Amino acid sequence: MAEGILERIVETVLLKLEETPPRDDLEVLAEEAALERRREGPRSLAAALSGLGPAVIAECKRASPSAGFLREPFDPVALARAYEAAGAAAVSVVTEPDFFRGDPAWIRRVRRAVSLPVLRKDFIVTRRQVLESAVLGADAILLIQRLLDPGQLEELLLTARELGLDVLLEIFADEDPAPAVASGAPVIGVNARDLATFATDLDAVEAKATAIPADRIRVAESGIRSAADLRRLHRAGYGAFLVGEHLVRSPDPGAALRELLTP
Repeated sequence: MAEGILERIVETVLLKLEETPPRDDLEVLAEEAALERRREGPRSLAAALSGLGPAVIAECKRASPSAGFLREPFDPVALARAYEAAGAAAVSVVTEPDFFRGDPAWIRRVRRAVSLPVLRKDFIVTRRQVLESAVLGADAILLIQRLLDPGQLEELLLTARELGLDVLLEIFADEDPAPAVASGAPVIGVNARDLATFATDLDAVEAKATAIPADRIRVAESGIRSAADLRRLHRAGYGAFLVGEHLVRSPDPGAALRELLTP
């Protein structure tokens, strides 16, 4: 996504929030959802990504601004079930409706269908969206460092923690990871995509691994298309991998995931 696209997406998100007042009982509903998750036993994204072998967050993504529709017909529940059967550690669901053709309602449907942690991947820039993610049933949320000043990031991390939500804090490969590290976020992702050209650069992701402390869970994101790519980044220090387009475009996403995980 070009920088202009990223800005337009956030502007659209904020405009929709302004046009749609939050529910009066949103705080109460979010707290109730957090309590229910604790009673069930939380599905921890951090725990799911902390095993000895490579862990894949497999993504349900219908479309993207650069590639258009990726899979039609699109069934996030069928995808999530295929991913779970093939050995995914977690499932990511892209819910942004205007640019990625997602639907927040998919979170609840996917979570009911699988036993894996479910990550809501969206452009979350307000506390209200964190509360809504809890009500939707997400186990974890994506936060993008580039969209947040330090005060915003601190507030959203705190809100997520209070609600029992894990956070995948994403930086881009051309960014300084120091603010993400300083935030204390235990799960830090490095996105290989160049926002100006749409190209992915695994060399840059590989080089960034050593800038993230070993006590954090390092997640390599975007551009992973083969078991060789995954093994290479695993050797560099990444324990987890978020894979979307490669899997969604595959005729058999489950088989494609099993192939990625081949030692």
